[in-house]
Formats: sequence, C-alpha cells, structure tokens
Amino acid sequence: MSAPVPQERLQTPQERLQTPQERLQTSQDPAQPRPRVRVKICGLSREEDIAAVNRYLPDYIGFVFAPSRRQVAPERARKLKSLLDGRIQAVGVFVNETIPTIAAICREGIIDLIQLHGEEGEAYIRELKAAVGCPVIKAVRIKPAASQAAADELETATSRAAADERVAADELTAADRLPCDLLLLDSWREGMYGGSGETFDHAQIPVLKKPWFLAGGLNESIIREVLAAGRIRPFGLDVSSGAETGGLKDEDKIRRILEAARKG
Repeated sequence: MSAPVPQERLQTPQERLQTPQERLQTSQDPAQPRPRVRVKICGLSREEDIAAVNRYLPDYIGFVFAPSRRQVAPERARKLKSLLDGRIQAVGVFVNETIPTIAAICREGIIDLIQLHGEEGEAYIRELKAAVGCPVIKAVRIKPAASQAAADELETATSRAAADERVAADELTAADRLPCDLLLLDSWREGMYGGSGETFDHAQIPVLKKPWFLAGGLNESIIREVLAAGRIRPFGLDVSSGAETGGLKDEDKIRRILEAARKG
C-alpha cells in the first residue's frame, strides 16, 4: 500500500467541498459540464475496508460512532484513519452526541467532516460549528410517500401521496435553512436513525440551495438509474449496505459503485 498523500485544505469548511473550477461551473454558465458526483462509502470498520477504498479512492468514507452494528470506537477509528489514503476524507457519523465528544474527535484529526443523524437542531449546529472547524452534514430522514394509503381508494391514495410530498418538501426546505454545510437525504424507518438499507421516493426532493448527499438503499444499479435519469443531481452519493455482502464491505461492490458513479 502506498504512503498516504497529504491533501491540500482550502481555507473554509465550505471551500473544502468543491474545487475552484467546480464552484465556477455551478455558479455561472449552465451549459458548463456539471461537477462530478462525489461518493461516500460509509460504515468502515476493518483494515480490509481501508485497503479496498485506498485502491478505488472514493471521495469520502464514514466512521459510525453512534450505536450500530457498524459502530467503531474513536481509538479504532484513529488507527483506521492512519491507514487511509490522504486523498480520501473521513466523515464521523453521530446521533445526538455531546459537542465536546465530537470536538475531541475532530481535534485529533480522526475525521474531516461531521455527519449529524439525530435530532440536532439549529442551536446545536451553531454551537458545534463554533467549537470545530470541520464541515457539518445534517441528515434528514424522509418518510415514504402515501405509506398509509395502500388500502384506500385510488383518489384518496393520490391525494395522500401529494400531501406526503408536500410534507417532505416542507421538511427539506426547513433543513435547507439550517446552519450546516451540507444535507444528507436518507430513508425513514421508525425506531432507526439510519442504515435501514431502504430507498425512498426521489420525487419528494425539492430544489435545495445546499449541496446534498443522496442516501437510502443505494447500490450499483440504483446509482446507474438515478444518474441516467438526470431528474436529480446530488452533490454526492452515500452508500453503506449497498457496498456489503453478508454485512461486510465488499471490495468488488465498492469498485462497481465507483465505476457507476464516475460514468454518470
């Protein structure tokens, strides 16, 4: 394995997310090629996982610090980060964690970005950003459209679907005003904060000002479909279970996911 390559950092958290050329493309001529879609492989926990991503170089990887079958302790994440290619940024995933705990992990250089997957609101995010210099991603869980309408009349189901889309749009519009740097749109399941491996209806996604990651049951085939359709264009794709076989990260699936994203 080659030695990690130091990664140049731009001055502000937001500037770390795009190169100057990509910022120019998104802010000026709409005929310019769109910036490429980033890829995040989340839930790494083994040296084999790090070796796989070092070979195929996703933009981001995720360490889950919240209770989960993919959870890693900070000490373990520190060791894994030391093996990570310097061209890949590490994201720490937290659920309703204390700010001092997150700040300590950031200060140690274990993570480069923070992902909040709980009920963290505006005041919490402002306090966190005052304490750390890492960009902050806020996850929003989207309920399935018309989930209660399956047994009802088509007319009622259609109206409920429309109502659910409006509710999702309102929630995402509110999240778009939060003082975070990015959003992450994930599927909703009762009693879970994420990692369900389920998809949601992408038609529920409104136009958002912030860059956002698409998550929720993504795999190679869904990524190809989403990017080929072109109806939505996320800043990034967040993949976890879709890069696994038998609950463990699968190097061949990681390779195919990255190929699909880069061809899109």
